[in-house]
Amino acid sequence: MSTTPEWSKVVGAEIAADLQGDAIHTLDQVAARVGSSPARISRLWMALGFPVDPAAEMFTEADVSALKILGGLVSDGVIDNNTQLSIARTLGHSTARLAEWQVDVVAAHILQSIPTGADAAADVDAVRKVVHNVTDATVPALGELQDFAWRRHFAVAASRSAGGLDADPASRELVVGFADMVGYTQLTRHLSFEQLTQLIETFESGTAEVIAKHNGWVIKNLGDEVMFAAERPIDAARIAFELHELDTGAVDAPELRVGMAAGPVLQRLGDLYGSVVNVAARLTGVARPGTVLVDAVLGDRLDDERELIVKKLRPARVRGFSRLDVRVLRREGSFTADRTVSRGRRQHR
Repeated sequence: MSTTPEWSKVVGAEIAADLQGDAIHTLDQVAARVGSSPARISRLWMALGFPVDPAAEMFTEADVSALKILGGLVSDGVIDNNTQLSIARTLGHSTARLAEWQVDVVAAHILQSIPTGADAAADVDAVRKVVHNVTDATVPALGELQDFAWRRHFAVAASRSAGGLDADPASRELVVGFADMVGYTQLTRHLSFEQLTQLIETFESGTAEVIAKHNGWVIKNLGDEVMFAAERPIDAARIAFELHELDTGAVDAPELRVGMAAGPVLQRLGDLYGSVVNVAARLTGVARPGTVLVDAVLGDRLDDERELIVKKLRPARVRGFSRLDVRVLRREGSFTADRTVSRGRRQHR
């Protein structure tokens, strides 16, 4: 059936009612049961991404249980109060993104399951039955897949970190890279929503596959740009070259430009920070389409790789760095024009 605002509103309300449970506790009652102050519970709840009305009965039994688990991590000495807020904020942000696309999938299936000709105002009971049946069948499956993916990624992340357990867990030696689509803003002006959706989906899924194939991992997607990391310089180089071969399937598909740097980074809640990250971003901003620029550290580490050519370029002037040592990375036997640093410098971060 065709989607209408009336149906979408009804379906959205019914999904929420079916999954959320009964809201029966106020903020003060939850604080008393969790053993914390109302102010602390309020901060945690908003860090998770939810609004707080101190006077309303807005918390469910499941909410109370989750807040007890979060509080237990502090009382057991696993984390401190500041880390507790950071965890809540990161969980809220990450799962909100997951929920946005998951609910689209479930809601679309529900709307397709509602009989043609049904009336949003008159057939609420019928809608409730459909919502219950669909959510009962799909939500547990999505939850199991999410739990599987988390456990598998947790295992991989643990194995990557195992070699440095005697060092500061927040600091790691990594290669950090950025790849972005050239001319993306101009291109989007001429694309329909369907074409833009396809472009973004192909870019994000294609870059994720390439990065994983060569033992790297995606740090985050930033619209027309992906940030990634790798432990071995040669893996990072192979990622960069294969990203340039990515086919987005778009008419007048944009070329990519890649910048990478190596060294110590601050790792915090899945993201990376520090000078190495900034250098990689700046190099991406000055790279010409179809090229790979690296800093001097990464260039030196790749100089002995037989499959690569590392060529020193003139120092680049970018925001925060008056004379940034730059290398262009090429495959053995490839040809690239000498002018590999763009005059128009797009700034990152």
